[in-house]
Amino acid sequence: MNPPPLSRRRLLRLALAVSLAPVAAGRARAALAADAPLLAVEAPEAQAVKYLEDARQAKGATPGSNCANCGLYLGPAGSAQGPCQLFAGKQVKAAGWCTAWAPQM
Repeated sequence: MNPPPLSRRRLLRLALAVSLAPVAAGRARAALAADAPLLAVEAPEAQAVKYLEDARQAKGATPGSNCANCGLYLGPAGSAQGPCQLFAGKQVKAAGWCTAWAPQM
């Protein structure tokens, strides 16, 4: 027995579900990252990129650059801290800076 053909309505629902799946996954990752511990400045991975919690103390930092306006920062706008793509399972201070800083695109 052949399955019934897809109706337009059913096809649109399927397309909507597929298109929203990445959004839902991103929100789930963000919720998990919100519980992640703060990266310690003394940690080897932090020292490797000269991470500091206050960009104003960083030698070589472009004025105005900090984690909050870095392309690697994944924290929500206006947050005090958030996850960074460099440090899996850790959060960084939004006011921080490291040598891997890259402008947001």
